[in-house]
Amino acid sequence: MRRILIVLLLAILLLPAPHKNKPELFGPGPLLVRIRPLPLSSIDPSIREVGALRYVGGWQLSSPHQGFGGISSLLVDSSGQVLALSDSGTLMGFAVRPRPDNRHPFIAPLPVRPKDREQPWWAWDSEALAHDPTTDRYWVGFEMLQKICRYGPGFARAEACRTWPEIEAWPETGSIESMTRMPDGRFLVISEMGMTADGSHDTLLFSGDPADGATPAPIHLRYVPPRGYRPTDVVAIDDRRLLVLNRRVTLQDLFTATLAIVDLPAAPHPGHKLKARTLARLAPPLLADNFEGLAISREQGQTMVWIVSDDNHEFFQRTLLLKFALRL
Repeated sequence: MRRILIVLLLAILLLPAPHKNKPELFGPGPLLVRIRPLPLSSIDPSIREVGALRYVGGWQLSSPHQGFGGISSLLVDSSGQVLALSDSGTLMGFAVRPRPDNRHPFIAPLPVRPKDREQPWWAWDSEALAHDPTTDRYWVGFEMLQKICRYGPGFARAEACRTWPEIEAWPETGSIESMTRMPDGRFLVISEMGMTADGSHDTLLFSGDPADGATPAPIHLRYVPPRGYRPTDVVAIDDRRLLVLNRRVTLQDLFTATLAIVDLPAAPHPGHKLKARTLARLAPPLLADNFEGLAISREQGQTMVWIVSDDNHEFFQRTLLLKFALRL
């Protein structure tokens, strides 16, 4: 009975609704992050391989700052600098390894356009993050508000926001969960709970900037996750291959996650199915939690995969950051 109650509580926490433990508004400032290294397996510290992934390192993160946690998406550069985004519109910048060129760790709320300031603070449930390294612009997907916003370099200001009818058709409590910008400038957005008749997830492929009013309507594709899982984040390896992070909650294992790869067709057409091929599964006794964020970085020609968990600002959950080398 106790385990059933835990699963029900976790299911409630996964809904993007106002929650008493979400931090209220605060200003930008420095951030102290405590970092504790962890083995991949709780029973055998020598285990470093899981599927197509080789474990490079993992850390439990904590901070005395009230706004830290709730991480739903992240970006990581080649030097290991992490830019994380919480599900309450909070940016966090830090590094897990000391380097002479590390930037100062910080925490700050996302900038908001004057016309949007009437929205309650808890409605800015930011779940997805994308970046264009050429222009240094960023895009954020908001699940409950069902809109995508573009931000200027360094997140200095919100430049544009757009709400699409294709996204408004998704459930408010399960819409924009995963978004990536591909190297050729296309964007792909996956719904968490916007299901099609065959059980696949409605997926939108935009030919350009989804926050731009001139961008044409997207193509509807269908993402088919591993059985029993739902997508929580996506990242483009290149213009044709995508990595997708998927989550499941069960009575037996509580949280488990899979990392899958999908191939985009050369000429996508409406209704095309993107079938996931599992690369690795994270389940006890391996590190497992509410994994929601996915990023890749390049280090000496090697693709590194970063996975982060959302602790829902609850004392019984953890913020875990894992780093793997990808072998394809």
